[in-house]
Amino acid sequence: MIKVFPAWLRLLGVEPERLRYRVMIHVTADVVAAERYRADLVGVDVAALQKTTIKKHHPKTVRTNTEAGHHGCLVIRVRQSADPYRRIEGWWYGIVLGAKRAA
Repeated sequence: MIKVFPAWLRLLGVEPERLRYRVMIHVTADVVAAERYRADLVGVDVAALQKTTIKKHHPKTVRTNTEAGHHGCLVIRVRQSADPYRRIEGWWYGIVLGAKRAA
């Protein structure tokens, strides 16, 4: 999904300069490795990422995403996104209606 969404935005004519990326990860994880992994995944320099959001650890919470290969979550934001949002919303609306008719 992380590779599909930026590709979809390119089809809409959204310039790469309008995209903002932020990693969200737990304090107990390898933050530097997660940033590098996510930046490589979307094809940007690590310096292009916004400040990483560090989630505080709650000892009572049982987390399943604690393995070494966990790279947190990547948030992708689009500046001036009203037009692309409306177009995507319209496509999804059409897909859902088409699926209901086909069922």
